Amino acid sequence: MRNESANNPYRPIESTSAYRRLMMAYYFIVKHPKWFGKKVAWITSGGPVEPLYAMGVLPFYPENYGAMCGAFRASVPLCEAAEHKGYSRDLCSYALTDIGSFFTGKGPLGRLPKPDFLVCSNNICGTVIKWYEIQARAFNVPLFFLDTPFFHDQIHEHAVQYVEKQMEAYVGFLEEQTQRPFSEERFQKVCSRSFEAITLWKEILGLSRQRPAPFAAFDAFIHMAPIVTLRGTRWAVRYYRKLKRELDERVKKGVGAFAREEIRLIWDNIPIWYDIRNLSKVLSSRGAVLVADTYTSAWSLDQIDSAQPLKALARAYATIHLNQGLEYKIQKITNLVKSYGAHGLLMHSNRSCRPYSLGQYDLKRAVSEATGKPALIIEADHTDSRVYAPAQVEKQIEIFLGIIKGKDPG
Repeated sequence: MRNESANNPYRPIESTSAYRRLMMAYYFIVKHPKWFGKKVAWITSGGPVEPLYAMGVLPFYPENYGAMCGAFRASVPLCEAAEHKGYSRDLCSYALTDIGSFFTGKGPLGRLPKPDFLVCSNNICGTVIKWYEIQARAFNVPLFFLDTPFFHDQIHEHAVQYVEKQMEAYVGFLEEQTQRPFSEERFQKVCSRSFEAITLWKEILGLSRQRPAPFAAFDAFIHMAPIVTLRGTRWAVRYYRKLKRELDERVKKGVGAFAREEIRLIWDNIPIWYDIRNLSKVLSSRGAVLVADTYTSAWSLDQIDSAQPLKALARAYATIHLNQGLEYKIQKITNLVKSYGAHGLLMHSNRSCRPYSLGQYDLKRAVSEATGKPALIIEADHTDSRVYAPAQVEKQIEIFLGIIKGKDPG
């Protein structure tokens, strides 16, 4: 994002250097867990990580690693390696990337650390169930499955209580795997840090309601890594305090993420990791800035009650964005468009993530009717560039921004 066109330069975030050091340290530790006397658990991105940190277990996220592979443009050969072993190309490219990395030992981090056990929650999709079963067999390690019923309309208390019972079983599983008792005191500390980091992340994302937005969604896609991988640690809290101070200063000075902000857009779905830089250039060169999105806000968990952390986590993880019905998503995106003063909605129809993309045409129509703002759906895949036509997408975006400008934004 440092090579934006000269007529609308990107303003780099100084905290990025601290972010890189933090994530390098995380990956160094998780690559060499025995040096630090730690066990490693592979966990889905929507899985409850706080109990792991409370038990001294290092979490590793295959989906997060898949995003890294996508950003490094390393996913395609890894997907092909999995396909050569008989896995269908129609599977999620995160899963194919992870499986391909297992077979080849290749990727930005090389061979991934062998998990001591796996934790799978189906609150993000159904693919993870078989994906994690496959890896549990491949590594010959235990797997804990946390089942979260889908909420089609409203939040049903009996379903939340069902998840609470599973959280209790999760704690028992961790005690068995680590051969140590679960410390309520340590868990309270981890949850306190987690809730503080979540609050800071919400506040950081909310700063882009300001005009100009000090923090673009493309920035959020990168700086979200600690809230995913390090949620519950003091390092995540320290980092987001630092980032928020910098962005607060930008707000005071009226400094935006880009020098020129004429069109404000909302993004829906997972980023197109291998094309973030180019899409940022395409948009910013026309004065357009992504000011918010549905993806990074998925980790700003709602309904957190620090007095009863296990119950609070059960509710929060059961009711994340992807585990709720279309009406919830319509309302959420409508609120984003209105509260961030957006001129339009840019939606990624993601070939790999069907739960995220299902119903997008109905969602597009409903949000446009509710807000009076236009929406554009572009087709791609979050890490597999073989199904992406950048020239076509750039032309679609150019026409879309022309429509918005014709309506005299602002």
